[in-house]
Order: sequence, then C-alpha cells, then structure tokens
Amino acid sequence: MEWQGGRRSDNVDDVGRGGGMGRPLAFGGGAIGIIGAILFYLLTGQVPDIQYQPPRLTLFEDAVQSACGFAQAAMGPFYCPADQRLYLDLGFFNQLSRMGAPGDFARAYVIAHEVGHHVQNLLGIERRVTQLRRAVGSREDSNALSVLTELQADCYAGVWAHHANANSKLQSGGRAAQLIQPNDIDSGLAAAAAVGDDRLQRQSRGYVVPESFTHGSSAQRVSWFKTGMQSGELRTCDTFGKAGVRL
Repeated sequence: MEWQGGRRSDNVDDVGRGGGMGRPLAFGGGAIGIIGAILFYLLTGQVPDIQYQPPRLTLFEDAVQSACGFAQAAMGPFYCPADQRLYLDLGFFNQLSRMGAPGDFARAYVIAHEVGHHVQNLLGIERRVTQLRRAVGSREDSNALSVLTELQADCYAGVWAHHANANSKLQSGGRAAQLIQPNDIDSGLAAAAAVGDDRLQRQSRGYVVPESFTHGSSAQRVSWFKTGMQSGELRTCDTFGKAGVRL
C-alpha cells in the first residue's frame, strides 16, 4: 500500500506504558486525517475544513485510561466518543498478521473502521444507537444494535477505500502511484474476516454463540466492507434500515 509518501500524521499520541500524552508519532501519510476527511465529506457534502473535527489516535501498550474508562489491549482497538480518540495497541497488528491479515492495508482497514465510529459520533448516529440500546428489553437486542453499528463502520471503511483508490495519488520516488495495490484488497478482506465474532469465539471458546455477537460474523464484516468498497456510496451502508431499525 503506497501511503508512506505523504505527510506525517500530527494527531497521533504515544502513551506507551502509562506515559504522558503529547509525543507525536509518524503514521504514514497523515492517514487519520485523510480517512476521516474523506468519510465526512462523503457523508455530509461539506468541506471537512469548515466543520470536520478530526479524531486523535492514541497508541498504548497493555492498558490505557480513556474518557470511556480503563481498557486493556485484549479489548482490541476502540473509539471513545467522550474524548473523540481512537485507541490502539500496536501489538494488535501483530495479532492480525498471525491471523493471516498482514500488511499496511489491513492496518488501514482497522483505522478506517474506528474513524468510521468517529464520523458516526459527529453525525449523532452513536448517540441515537446508545438511546435505543438502553430502551430495548434484552441483551440480545442490544447486541444486535451494536452489530449494526459495527457493520456500518466496516462499510464506511470500504467506502473510504473505494474513493481513496480512485481519487488519491501519492508521489513515491517521482512517480504517481495508486494508494491501494491489487494484493491489498485481499489483505483488507482477511482483516475483516479475522475480527469476526464467530471466528474469535471459536478460537477462544471452541464454540460460537450468535446471540452474544457485538461486532458481527466474519462473513458479515467482509460483506459490508465489500459493499462499501465496491459501491463507493454511503447510502449502501444503511445497515440499520436493512435490518428494519429506524434511527
């Protein structure tokens, strides 16, 4: 994936093992800002520099304190609406590689998914889903709403991939290169499959409990990522409407 020729990201902090905030870290080509700006523009039709509030990415080791509470690396990457930050233990990328999803595009998918949650937060989707989850009468129904939220973020990540590939050119060694290379797509799909609830449960428990899914099955995550990537249209990412849920 040719994203290393762009600017350094300036909205990334590395807190290490409990260290202080504020140490900037290079993260290929301003990826956080690029992903979020593209998604926000496509969702609203508005130029991001007018209204878009970019998130910050916090890198940590083992555990971290966020505005959403204390979190351990075992939780995986997450987005906290309260402080508008993405949290990521870089060891997660090593896990992705072991699960058959190496490479920069697999990492970009993970980041784009979490930025998708940031855009959901800015547009009020996260707030409405939280209200609905509190109103439903069972944990299974609440989990189902969580799945729809996660699958929409997967679809948003696919939409970003579509437009980034079609419109973005980065200069690398004096030549124009497409952001996404042919073999990157397989890497992204493998990453989506690797973090499916069914695959993770089967690995940890030896069996699957669909009613407990909170992020969606591997097949669902791959399908919605492909939907966004193939169409490039955000209207195709209405996971809630397809499930008969009105926000």
